[in-house]
Amino acid sequence: MGGAVLAILLTLAAGLLFWGRRPFRGLEAADIAAATVLVAPPDVTLELDAGEIETLADLLADVRITRPDQSYSEYAGQTVLFTVTMADGTAANVTAYNPFLIIDGTGWRTAYAPCEALNRFANELLRERGG
Repeated sequence: MGGAVLAILLTLAAGLLFWGRRPFRGLEAADIAAATVLVAPPDVTLELDAGEIETLADLLADVRITRPDQSYSEYAGQTVLFTVTMADGTAANVTAYNPFLIIDGTGWRTAYAPCEALNRFANELLRERGG
């Protein structure tokens, strides 16, 4: 009996590591008062309009994190930092830095595709605006 319980707990723990959790599940555009994105390089900050905020909310709601990992500072690459001001006045800094998602300074391992979608969204905005 004890072995079966242990096996179930290990399976659940492995499932959480594989599937992760969605920290922005349920986030809607109406929850966001304003948002900017810093794309570095080339070190350009863009303010998002209402339609772009709606897209951002959908993308953030889809991201999945698995486990804390602060080793992101050992990596080199493009940083995409979204600063999101919520309707209640609170703010969050969310950095898409695959294979990491950094939320308010805490690095998390992340599912590749949703994090890449955030990066692609920011770079499309940059291209559209001639940045």
